[in-house]
Amino acid sequence: MADDTTDTKSSNQMWGGRFASGPDAIMEEINASIGFDKKLFAQDIRGSIAHATMLAHQGIISAEDKDKIVHGLNTILSEIESGNFEFSRQLEDIHMNVEARLATLIGPAAGRLHTARSRNDQVALDFRLWVKEELQKTERMLTGLIAAFLDRAEEHAESVMPGFTHLQTAQPVTFGHHCMAYVEMFGRDRSRVRHAIEHLDESPIGAAALAGTGYPIDRHMTAKALGFREPTRNSIDTVSDRDFAIEFLSIAAIAGMHLSRLAEEIVIWSTPQFGFVRLSDAFSTGSSIMPQKKNPDAAELVRAKTGRINGSLVALLTIMKGLPLAYSKDMQEDKEQVFDAAESLELAIAAMTGMVRDMTVNTARMKAAAGSGYSTATDLADWLVREAGLPFRDAHHVTGRAVALAESKGCDLAELPLSDLQAIHAAITDKVYDVLTVEASVASRKSFGGTAPSEVRKQIAFWRARN
Repeated sequence: MADDTTDTKSSNQMWGGRFASGPDAIMEEINASIGFDKKLFAQDIRGSIAHATMLAHQGIISAEDKDKIVHGLNTILSEIESGNFEFSRQLEDIHMNVEARLATLIGPAAGRLHTARSRNDQVALDFRLWVKEELQKTERMLTGLIAAFLDRAEEHAESVMPGFTHLQTAQPVTFGHHCMAYVEMFGRDRSRVRHAIEHLDESPIGAAALAGTGYPIDRHMTAKALGFREPTRNSIDTVSDRDFAIEFLSIAAIAGMHLSRLAEEIVIWSTPQFGFVRLSDAFSTGSSIMPQKKNPDAAELVRAKTGRINGSLVALLTIMKGLPLAYSKDMQEDKEQVFDAAESLELAIAAMTGMVRDMTVNTARMKAAAGSGYSTATDLADWLVREAGLPFRDAHHVTGRAVALAESKGCDLAELPLSDLQAIHAAITDKVYDVLTVEASVASRKSFGGTAPSEVRKQIAFWRARN
C-alpha cells in the first residue's frame, strides 16, 4: 500500500506527471500488495462510504456525487463478495483497485472520493478495522474455549490426578482444578484482547498523508460512523502507528503459548504410558504403516502453529524498529504477518476447543497415577506440624526418612505399618493414615484457589458468572 505521494489515476499511469514511464516489472512485483491486501476490501469500502458521507455533510462534495459514490461502492462490494471482481496487480493495492472500478462505474464523481484523505490514513483505517474485528472474533472464540473447560472442570471437580512439577509427580490435585488453571490462562488472554480493542478504538481517517488536511472535515463524524470511540489525536502518529498490529501479534503469541502448553499435555496424556485421556477420531490420525497407532496430530499442529505466530511477531517488530516518522513503504509488510497469525490462532483455538470437549478422560488411570511417587509426602509433613507440633523443617526430614523406607520396601506411604512410622518418630499415631490417601489430600487443600473440590466448584461458579 503506497504512500499518497504515489497516488494514481489508471494502470501504468499510477504515478502521474512526476514519472516519464511506468514501473519496471521488478518494481511492479515488489511494490504490489493486492495479492494479500484484497482481504481488506470490506473495510476499505466501509471506510470510503463513511468518508464520502462526511464530505457531503460538510459541503465538500455534492450530495449527488456522494450518492453516486455510495451506490458505486456498494456495487463493488457485491461484485467482490460474489467473486465477479477482477483484481489487477498493475493497480498495486485494494484502494486503487476499488477506485479504478468506481471510476468505470460512475465516471468523474469517483475522483472526488479521495478528497481530504491519503492512502496513508486510508490503509491505517482499513487495517485497524480489520484487526479490531479479528480481536472481537478472538474474544468470542476464547469465551467458547473457557466454557469448554468450565464444563470439564465441573464434571471432574472430584476426579483425582497427579499434580506435577518438573514433570515429576508432586502432589495430588483434581482434574477439575487442572482444567481451571487453563481457564485462568485463557481468561487473561481474553482480558488482553479487550484491552487491545480499547487501545486501538480510535479512527485514523482524516489524518491524511501525515499533516492533516485544510478541508473542513468532521473526523468525529467518521469515527462514530465506523464504530470508533473517537478520532486519533496526532496525524503523524496516526499514519506511522502499527502498535495495534504488534499488540495483536503479542496477544496471539501469548495465547498461542498457552495453547501449546495445553497441546503438549494432551500429547503426553494420550500416550499409552500415561493413558489419562483419549482423543476422539475427529482430532486424531493413523499411521501409514503401523495400524495400531492413533496420533494426536491436532494437538501437535496446535503446538506448531505457535512457532508461526511467534515468527510473525518478531518479523513485524523488526520491520518497525528502525523506521523514522511518519510513513515508510516498509510498513506494507505488516499485513501478511497479521493475517497469517490470525488464521493460525483461529485454527488453534477452534481445534483445542474441540479436543477439550470431545476427549475421553480416564479417571481410573489418573487416580492410580495420583498416588504414585509418594505424592502425599507433604501431607505427612503437614500432619507432623499440625498434630505433633514439629517445626516444618524437622517434619520435612522425618517425612524424607519415611519415603526412603517406603521406597526400600516397595510400598506406598499409606502401606507402611504404624510400627515402622513410629520407629522414625514416636509422635506418629494411627490417625496419620487419614491424610495419606489422595482423596484426603485433595480434600484438605481448602485454601482460596486450592484443589479441594469445594474450592474448585467456587471458582467454577465465579467464572460462569463472568463468562
